[in-house]
Amino acid sequence: MLAGSVTVDTGSAAPYEVRVEPALDLASAVSHALRPGAGAILTDSSVGPLHADAVSAALADAGWEIPAVVTVPAGEASKSLAVYETVLRRLAAAGLPRDGTLFALGGGVVGDLGGFVASSYMRGINLVQLPTSLLAMVDSSVGGKVGLDLPEGKNLVGAFLQPRLVAANLDWLQTLPDRELSQGLAEVVKMGILSGGSFYDDLGEHLGAARGRDAEALQALILDSVRYKAAVVTEDEREAGLRAVLNYGHTIAHGLEAAAGYDLPHGEAVAVGMLAAARLSQSKLGPDLVETHEDLLRAAGLPLTVPSADVEAVLGAMGRDKKRRSSDGEGRYRFVLLEDIGRPVHGVPVTADEARSAIGSVLGP
Repeated sequence: MLAGSVTVDTGSAAPYEVRVEPALDLASAVSHALRPGAGAILTDSSVGPLHADAVSAALADAGWEIPAVVTVPAGEASKSLAVYETVLRRLAAAGLPRDGTLFALGGGVVGDLGGFVASSYMRGINLVQLPTSLLAMVDSSVGGKVGLDLPEGKNLVGAFLQPRLVAANLDWLQTLPDRELSQGLAEVVKMGILSGGSFYDDLGEHLGAARGRDAEALQALILDSVRYKAAVVTEDEREAGLRAVLNYGHTIAHGLEAAAGYDLPHGEAVAVGMLAAARLSQSKLGPDLVETHEDLLRAAGLPLTVPSADVEAVLGAMGRDKKRRSSDGEGRYRFVLLEDIGRPVHGVPVTADEARSAIGSVLGP
């Protein structure tokens, strides 16, 4: 049986373990991280019917009392203030106490929503992330960034809350549709490109097998991703500098998502956002990494273009991005670009015309 874990230690909170295993013994994993007590499960309408009963039973076996299983609609729309209020009121009605624990069982939306709920309910309760999508396992469940969307933009409401445990059962990925699995591989590709070295080499060795759901290949790439992200977060937990590199491909991606009313899958937006950033990197910094990006994205089953969108709407959404600075001024944006594989540079100024060209290069008919 495969076994693997990474410890994340930001210095601002207790170190926590990220467990990534097939047939994960959830009762044992949770017992090593927390004393049993009162808890609630937050899940969504897609994941809940598949896994909530088994998770509830495992927690009960470990001595937990679970007075509430709260299910929200699947999809990005649940990262809203209205759904956030609904979840808070369900927890309050269930009597979840100040020393309670919220178990976020689902993909990135549930993890982000659950994390923000846990950061604010009774001024903060324990959070355990139980990511069921590859995207959540490699990215959103690790690092402590949690939050909600507003109509004006993505993740504009949020907080930092490190979980007490991240427990990722590789068996949960078997229920994931192929398209959803490829979305997670977008973040794996992103971090492998940013990291370089042995992680980048692992992309070539394991990406095809991971797309085919090979457990060892998936575990290797997930652990690579978690190690890289943990190292970045440990050095810059609050995104004052280095952590900004993790936004590679996301500036345009978030603009595309907002312009599409969040109907565009996040991983696909990130894929084309990286490709656009690679073209900007070539024009502004020199390296020709476009074909490298295209080859990796194809291997991951990801698109090289997304449906046509209003470029000005994308730019408008980018202008409301939370990473912009007041000093940037009108018509200027800041990007994470590449000097080479493993050599990202953050805060590179990009003009509106340069951004328009980059956006246009990844829009299909």
